[in-house]
Amino acid sequence: MPTPSNRYALRGDADLPQPDPAAAPWFSPSVDRKLLKQLMQRNDRHSLWNYGLWLALMLASGTAGVLAWGTWWCVPAFAVYGILYASSDHRAHELSHGTPFKTRGLNEMFYQLAGFMTLHEGHYWRWSHTRHHTHTLMVGRDAEIAVQQPVSVGGLLADLFFLKSGAAQIANIVRHAFGRISADGLHFIPVQEQPKVVRTSRIYLAIFVALAAACVLLHSVLPLMLVVGPRFYGGALTQLFNLTQHAGLAENVYDHRHSTRTFHTHAVFRFLYANMNYHLEHHMFPMVPYHALPQLHAAIRSECPAPATSLWDAYREILPALLQQVKQPGYAVVRPMSVASPE
Repeated sequence: MPTPSNRYALRGDADLPQPDPAAAPWFSPSVDRKLLKQLMQRNDRHSLWNYGLWLALMLASGTAGVLAWGTWWCVPAFAVYGILYASSDHRAHELSHGTPFKTRGLNEMFYQLAGFMTLHEGHYWRWSHTRHHTHTLMVGRDAEIAVQQPVSVGGLLADLFFLKSGAAQIANIVRHAFGRISADGLHFIPVQEQPKVVRTSRIYLAIFVALAAACVLLHSVLPLMLVVGPRFYGGALTQLFNLTQHAGLAENVYDHRHSTRTFHTHAVFRFLYANMNYHLEHHMFPMVPYHALPQLHAAIRSECPAPATSLWDAYREILPALLQQVKQPGYAVVRPMSVASPE
């Protein structure tokens, strides 16, 4: 049996099985063109309020953590700060599409900020994520298949604190900073874009060095608690959200309904997750901004599998599937295309 690293490594066209041309087009639900055009409208005011609240909450919880440093009161403060900081992963995800803000400069500014916070170098990850949407869960083509089979339970548990993926991301940043584009990156980053990856990675590396120097000079890990560190110690909820997207679902199918999952949840989780719980809708129509995904869900739900009713309900499907994939690589949840019940 091929090892996961070999099976999931990106390959050239000649090394990939050629799809049946009749099956190649992705399934797309019917949606009124006028409604879709309306849903695709970007909104600076809505996004500035949303992102402003996110930054304000981080500032408040981070300040509370600093003021309480050395006491037990810093623990809840940094717990909140870490969760908010690590949720940058979901905001970077949405911002990579350029959809939250109408003003391009605002999208790019927040994207680069969120990209650093989640340790996804922005130029690399934009091209990686484009490939992910073009070839979702296509083995040998998609660079972002988070759960590779046979499933490594240890790896999944380590990533509750971003240990496995975080180490790989930092190694990539260091490699790129020295001018060596990763093997995967050579597959999807255009040659003319590669210098941008190197330049930004060098900025990241300089920040890492300055952060380490600050910790040494201050004889304290407090700087690390505020920058980079929160992506690790605050990452559990982020990982739980991320696994709902595709874990346990089918690879190598041209129908997002079989490879991507939507679940309902409450307002706090939707805020932290940037409405990416509507992930099936996001993959079918990636140019619809996060704030319009609930309306898109309502418009197409009759052609989609019924969503999980909560995060816990989603994991009632995910956990047995992952345990099955430990023993039986290739197993996938079969999802009936039933009409979703009204909310």
